[in-house]
Amino acid sequence: MTDNAYLVGLRLAGKKVVVVGGGTVAQRRLGLLVSSGADVHVIARAATPAVEAMAGATVILRDYRDGDLAGAWYVIAATDDPEVNAAVVAEAERRQIFCVRADIAREGTALTPATFEYDGLAVGVLAGGEHRRSAAIRTAIREALQAGVIGEAHDPEGPTARKGTVALVGGGPGDPELVTVRGRRLLSHADVVVADRLAPAELLAELPAHVEVIDAAKIPYGRAMAQDAINELLISRARAGNFVVRFKGGDPFVFARGYEEVIACTEAGIPVTVVPGVTSAIGVPAMAGVPVTHRGVNHEFVVVSGHLAPDHPESLVNWPALAAMSGTIVLLMGVERIELFAEALLSGGRAADTPVIAIQHGTTSAERVVRARLDKIAETLRAEAIRPPAIIVIGQVVGVPDGSHTA
Repeated sequence: MTDNAYLVGLRLAGKKVVVVGGGTVAQRRLGLLVSSGADVHVIARAATPAVEAMAGATVILRDYRDGDLAGAWYVIAATDDPEVNAAVVAEAERRQIFCVRADIAREGTALTPATFEYDGLAVGVLAGGEHRRSAAIRTAIREALQAGVIGEAHDPEGPTARKGTVALVGGGPGDPELVTVRGRRLLSHADVVVADRLAPAELLAELPAHVEVIDAAKIPYGRAMAQDAINELLISRARAGNFVVRFKGGDPFVFARGYEEVIACTEAGIPVTVVPGVTSAIGVPAMAGVPVTHRGVNHEFVVVSGHLAPDHPESLVNWPALAAMSGTIVLLMGVERIELFAEALLSGGRAADTPVIAIQHGTTSAERVVRARLDKIAETLRAEAIRPPAIIVIGQVVGVPDGSHTA
């Protein structure tokens, strides 16, 4: 295609979009497509853990077949096989469907602009397939808007100053607008991004094509990259002269092993910058209308990891003490063992009618909210098919102002 592309915004809500390929390129695009409300279908021989677990997308693990684009309004060819990508473009041409070809941009019928949203603006930049240029101008415009001027803004934390270092960035609870300004700025300068599954996927879509995105997703009870391997990855990429951003969901120091990564890098002589994030333990309930504290209701709240059962010999949680307290309990990673946690609290003296809320995929377009009493929460979560990631809040704050939402 020629360089004189016509820039347009697509309203894809409810419309079928097909993404062929399940690697990091597809991963970058999926978040924005899902958040647009599109009916997203991913067809891939293999997929990254983050793609497999993408809420709001249908993932089909098999080879692409002619006919897969039937009924689609928009297509992205993002495999690592040029012949497959060419076949996808050819079918899209026959069906008169606009198609992005990720590996050879000019051979598709559409281009993906470098985009961002700011204060009600949706800004896209195209540079005839020159991804680095469009991404650089996009970043300059965004930073200029944030600074209140138009033009490239000087950034003392820019790419040159950060070579050979690591930034540990908390991405917040899921909504890309809840990441900090500094975290977003450092992410835009990264050479390498090592991303968790819970880091906001939409922000990966803003990265220029030359940035290496490494999926360190940790799917509960599924595939995982060992922590030692993550540590070594951060160190090796930094030693190679890259600016490495470790991009994590929530806050990197709240049950996220962030400090282990800081220690590993520091011992290896790699400078580390820490950018805290909005922790899901507080942000997700707040966005769902539940405060973790409320005047006249409680004077304490505790954030608890549920990755070990109450009777596990390595558990460090004093469950009898939690049961005896009157304040709020915020339970992370607790869905799989909710029966055990509820029983421990009930046995320790917590009232059966204590209100509980579970929030799945909090702050995102896929959010689901379930409320119940403490003695009913386990059966309710199973009946409603609530799965991780989900935040569970236990206590009278769930019933503010009058407790009428409990079941």
